[in-house]
Amino acid sequence: MLTRIDHIGIACFDLDKTVEFYRATYGFEVFHSEVNEEQGVREAMLKINDTGDGGASYLQLLEPTREDSTVAKWLAKNGEGVHHIAFGTADVDGDAADIRSKGVRVLYDQPRIGSMGSRITFLHPKDCGGVLTELVTSAEHPEQH
Repeated sequence: MLTRIDHIGIACFDLDKTVEFYRATYGFEVFHSEVNEEQGVREAMLKINDTGDGGASYLQLLEPTREDSTVAKWLAKNGEGVHHIAFGTADVDGDAADIRSKGVRVLYDQPRIGSMGSRITFLHPKDCGGVLTELVTSAEHPEQH
């Protein structure tokens, strides 16, 4: 069962500049940052609030680290902006299977490791009203850094 908006992913050309915008404009601070080599992105998670299910809601800022990454291709086509929405779930495997049984294409056969040690999969945007949708099971104790 989906329990919250885990994060909204925002693609950007310059992560540091975008982080500074969110810090100066809204007062959001970086909770966690990392480079995801598999996805070819450098990212910053800005924590917005805690949620009732023990999780949190974030903005995920994404800068491509290589031209062949999905985010780089998306930026070249669309420019900066909202890239995807992610819903939190306690059971990414079960929810992905349930959603797949309803005819929605799930992009990964098995969930992959995402930000802060989470387990993730994506749903095809053409099956979700044009919105790239991510399902996320958070790590037990996400690291802040």
